[in-house]
Amino acid sequence: MKLNLKNTFSKELPADPIKENTRRQVPEACFSYVTPKKTAKPELLHVVPSMAQALGISEEETYKKDFLEVFSGNAILPNSSPYAMCYGGHQFGNWAGQLGDGRAINLGEIDQANKRWVVQLKGAGETPYSRNADGLAVLRSSIREYLCSEAMYYLGVPTTRALSLMLTGDKVLRDVLYNGNTAYEKGAVVTRLAPSFIRFGNFEIFSSRNDIATLKKLTDYTIKYFYSHLGEPSKEAYVAFFKEVADKSLEMVLHWQRVGFVHGVMNTDNMSILGLTIDYGPYGWLEGYDLGWTPNTTDRQNKRYRYGNQPQVVQWNLYQLANAIYPLIGEAEGLEEILHNFSTTYDAKEQEMLASKIGVFTSQSGDVKLLHSLQELLQATETDMTIFYRELAAFKLDAPLEGLDIVKEAFYTLEELTEELKEKWNLWFTVYAERLEKEALSADERIEKMQKINPKYVLRNYMAQLAIDASDKGNYSVLNELFTMLLKPYEEQPEYTKWYAKRPEWARNKVGCSMLSCSS
Repeated sequence: MKLNLKNTFSKELPADPIKENTRRQVPEACFSYVTPKKTAKPELLHVVPSMAQALGISEEETYKKDFLEVFSGNAILPNSSPYAMCYGGHQFGNWAGQLGDGRAINLGEIDQANKRWVVQLKGAGETPYSRNADGLAVLRSSIREYLCSEAMYYLGVPTTRALSLMLTGDKVLRDVLYNGNTAYEKGAVVTRLAPSFIRFGNFEIFSSRNDIATLKKLTDYTIKYFYSHLGEPSKEAYVAFFKEVADKSLEMVLHWQRVGFVHGVMNTDNMSILGLTIDYGPYGWLEGYDLGWTPNTTDRQNKRYRYGNQPQVVQWNLYQLANAIYPLIGEAEGLEEILHNFSTTYDAKEQEMLASKIGVFTSQSGDVKLLHSLQELLQATETDMTIFYRELAAFKLDAPLEGLDIVKEAFYTLEELTEELKEKWNLWFTVYAERLEKEALSADERIEKMQKINPKYVLRNYMAQLAIDASDKGNYSVLNELFTMLLKPYEEQPEYTKWYAKRPEWARNKVGCSMLSCSS
């Protein structure tokens, strides 16, 4: 297995001079060298063929011992110097100080077919940034990340990718709900990939320490390799860099809202500088259409990271990044303008996105009211977001009063539809039919476009939990089935119709199916 390995991050940026793997504060360094922990008995459970190919690894090579050893952390690639990154972050709105890669170890960068992929093992052991944790991961959380990163990619959402999922053969002690009930679980390692894993927090840590020299080195490196079209480092280039990060972050969260994805832990250390969805912890998809829903047990009280607040949190996080790079610029005006424009730009794009979900692709004066009234109706009873929008494509302009019957599968309890609500829905469908008459698309064209925007299949938490439960018993058929299905989320795939269903009642309050902790 020959890989075109590069190490620009570790060669061009300052390293932690201390080689001992002890928990500590790491000043004036972007990373610390770390060796992954050897595992007892690694076993390959799954591999993403397209990503192996992207790294220059053939399908045959994924079955060989070299692949197993390297991507479980048991062997080091030639010319590789694994490392963990140093960064800080705001967690739930509060500055948390130094955080860093507590259970992620970067093997290096692979250049292949004019693309760069940083290869990172998640769950490969402790680092100087592990704090009180062990740096390991369990099968439960690893399956969730492995499946979700690939599901998001095929949904068209900017995301990190996955290469492989391994069992380590080790047992890992975890307290799933942080309530004192610890238990041993199967250890696992996910190999994840991205052009870069640099986060907002990488910049924040140096700014917080007034280490402007290292801050400049990191920013110049980031522009050189990921925003090179901005030219040589300058105040103007730094502002332009921030503008592009803001634009990419806006597009990312717009896609989250489109498909009903809730990240659950949008701390600044979980915000990618490339606008990628990163760190799949207590995430979830909307089951009932509830703007106030969060999948994170830690966020249960304040609901900072609820679905309806995600765009505002992205903007808040961008404020923290702006504060972090401000010392390189010395002027706030350019940064403030970008932040000010974020809300206006997002609002316009959100309206366009929501309109497209109902098959409206031009702009009319009554569209805001039409969309707003739909949002209110969707929240009036427990209504499945994914099923509602998918079924809405079958709406007939000449029979608006049949609309409620067309989308009835989206309602959890039909008894909740009072006569008053039915009247409101019928009125909405009547206005909706009149609005669609003003569109130039034929019915078939509208259906085709709507079905490319509204997925049929998403990775609902109960589905991931079923894969976890089966895998924990050594049965990987559900994992394999979900992986295959999620490669084509917008297609009908009649063989997988059983997965096109509302959350079952047994999953409503089940651990792993409703809310999850950061341990999940």
